[in-house]
Amino acid sequence: MDEAAAVPDGPRSAAGRGRDEADDRVPSGNTSRIEDALTEPLVKAVRDLDGYGGLVYLRSRDRRSLVLAMVTGVPRSLLKSWWRVPVGGALPMAEAYRRDETLWLADERATMVRFPHFTAGLPYSFGSAYQPVRAGGEAVGVLVVLRSATRPPMEAEAVDLALRPAERVMEERLDHLAAVRPGPDADVCRVEYDDDPISVRLPTSAPRPVRVGLIDWDLDSDRCSADDEALELLGIDRADYGGTITDVEARVSPEDLHELRESRYDALAGGRVRSRHFRVRDESRGEGRTGYRPVELWGHLVHGGTGSARILVGALVDAGGGLTAAAAAERLPDGLFSLDQDGRLTYANRRCEELLGSGREDLFGRYPWEVITWLRDPAYEDRYRAAMLSQEQVSFLVRHPDGNWLSFVLYPDVHGLTGRVYPTGPPPTGGEQGPEAGTATGPGLTGVAPPPGPVAAARAGALYHVVQMASVLTEAVTVQDVCRAVSEQLLPAFGARELALYTVRDGRMYLLWESGYPEGFLTPFEGVTLDTQLPGVHALTTRLPLFFESPEDLSVAYPGITLDRMNAWSFMPLIASGRSVGSCILGWDTPHRFTPDERSALTALSGLAAQAMERARLYDSESAVARGLQEGLLPHRLPAVEGLRTTGRYLPGTQGMAIGGDWYDVITTGRGVALVIGDVEGHSVGAAAVMGQLRSAVHAFAASERPPQEVITHTNRLLTELESDVFATCCYIELDPATGRALAVRAGHPPPLLRHPDGRAETLDLAGGVMLGVQPDSVYPVTALTLAPGSVLALYTDGLVERPGDDIETGIDAVRRRLSETPADSVEYLADRLVGAARRARERPDDVALLLTAYR
Repeated sequence: MDEAAAVPDGPRSAAGRGRDEADDRVPSGNTSRIEDALTEPLVKAVRDLDGYGGLVYLRSRDRRSLVLAMVTGVPRSLLKSWWRVPVGGALPMAEAYRRDETLWLADERATMVRFPHFTAGLPYSFGSAYQPVRAGGEAVGVLVVLRSATRPPMEAEAVDLALRPAERVMEERLDHLAAVRPGPDADVCRVEYDDDPISVRLPTSAPRPVRVGLIDWDLDSDRCSADDEALELLGIDRADYGGTITDVEARVSPEDLHELRESRYDALAGGRVRSRHFRVRDESRGEGRTGYRPVELWGHLVHGGTGSARILVGALVDAGGGLTAAAAAERLPDGLFSLDQDGRLTYANRRCEELLGSGREDLFGRYPWEVITWLRDPAYEDRYRAAMLSQEQVSFLVRHPDGNWLSFVLYPDVHGLTGRVYPTGPPPTGGEQGPEAGTATGPGLTGVAPPPGPVAAARAGALYHVVQMASVLTEAVTVQDVCRAVSEQLLPAFGARELALYTVRDGRMYLLWESGYPEGFLTPFEGVTLDTQLPGVHALTTRLPLFFESPEDLSVAYPGITLDRMNAWSFMPLIASGRSVGSCILGWDTPHRFTPDERSALTALSGLAAQAMERARLYDSESAVARGLQEGLLPHRLPAVEGLRTTGRYLPGTQGMAIGGDWYDVITTGRGVALVIGDVEGHSVGAAAVMGQLRSAVHAFAASERPPQEVITHTNRLLTELESDVFATCCYIELDPATGRALAVRAGHPPPLLRHPDGRAETLDLAGGVMLGVQPDSVYPVTALTLAPGSVLALYTDGLVERPGDDIETGIDAVRRRLSETPADSVEYLADRLVGAARRARERPDDVALLLTAYR
């Protein structure tokens, strides 16, 4: 494929033009190739962070996507799923772009906690840093550096400092590339990309060059002409060279003279010389020490112009580099092979051919797992991906079709991979686990691969289940809700028959939820300690998933363990924010092959379940605290005031924390009585705490006999000074029971309702100000009212009148009609009637507060 390039306003491909490019092209003094601007700083960022790979994403023309523009150190084929990502997606590069700040994920655990979808697609061990790329004063993309998780750890601040220089260079260069549209969009930066990613090789230390010198050897006269490189290889100065083969022989080791002389007979008998090895003296080390340099002679016989001269036209090749290494590899008892960065074979020694049963000619330039039929399980290709993306040694076992076992060890670097294969015995467990079961990275670690046979296809939509469960878990509130959601999603999605969810508490494991188990089967495992030899405990303590594809596998690993009717199991640790939450156990009633996709999906789902469970646990704790706090802050009884009958009602919401900031109060003052209702936004302990502070403030200001306007003004200023980042509404009415006169102040709150003695009810049109906490110097107007004896005043919060799909005026009118139609002989009965519909509602998004005052 041709090298992709882009200009600042997008790709140069014919399909992407659609208009006259000349209008938007960068001035002729600047290059129009994205790689010219990005290559050097990208390589610098990888080096500065001690990484092994780097990527640059740029925004697409429609601004909806980030497009992979450049990649180095990593095969771009391994990133195919991430060539284009949505700007609004739950992915690290998208978040760094949206928030315009550096993001550092030190290892796969940190990535799993924050971005489980990304980990599900790339379930390998590596760290990654994300630095927004800017141009024209705005974010236009993201620089990504991949780093081996085995490297010394780095703090986020150090990562940010390491990436800044490269980011600044990118910004300077992209500013030169940025095209500016005339007219209303003159200030819009035009750095965009919509093509395939460009691959750039990381620089490497130059290998020792292969030196080749040319000679013409007249076999009849033994005259030998040589170029300067040939003479340098032989260690002969041009001035000292007599031009005969005798001069050459004088430089050859006595032990190898026969090899040189035999080349004459090879040429005369067969017309060519192939790889005659001999050593020549090497005095380049100085200090009087003499060594020997290995060289090879290659050539073919030609005849002189007269037809009588026989001349060997040959080449002397310095064999001290790659040729010697290849010869050494051929002598090894183990198979050696090399794959390029994309996984295609570039070298295999003879022993490797024998072990794999395939010739080099069939393997060169191709993927081994495509050529060799018994390596076509996707798990083996996944081992190559794991090595390349983690930059760690990977080893695993494979059973050959002839029944013998082979051990593979992969040694990666940023330019490719060297592999070693050798015969070995069967795995210690004697079982035949899946290709990834027990596969490990790191020296000396091996895993067990399955015998050749039908390969289980990856379950369709494995990643879909991750997304689906994530969506379901967002609506789960309590721990029981989470357990039910996990059970309903995992069992049908993966064909499992049993599920058990355990939590860890005080160093012991306790069952939270089970489905499909025989009655009483799990009882012996209740309350086991964390040093118990059980797979569910080990999965939690090691934080590594365990997969067993047959009862034999499980019994060998855990001798004496009690088994039920299941035939395969997965034991997944539940880890949230670095905290051990519990374990998830799944059982299959038939032997089950776990594909790489399935393993990664189960790992991602367990991470989601752990986060949801931890969130639910914290919710339960916080909800209990909030309920206790609010119950303590709301008035337990209202004061008795002559001439008035008052009552209040409070209903918590049924969603979220179910505890909010609604409150009401009745306060006696020197001029009469203050009727107050308020609503702090949010449903949390914080909202309840702010509510308590406001209630106390209003109570203090009212008791000091300040007029209503000053009470609300001072309360607003207090909430602003608290810097709590929340707002509140309030309605404050000071009533004189002796005269029925009242002064009312409203701060962003729904208007009160007034039921007249004749039963007619109206919405009071009170002048109002902004919500409390918005502006410290807000002014709140006062409205004068007069209540007739027999009137009922209703103060309420928006939870009473708001309904999904209806506007608030419709809700207020419905409550007004109910207030009018209900007899007012008892304020208690009237209050129950007004909140009756809200109390019966299955879904109550907001909490409800109501304060009724009957004036007699």
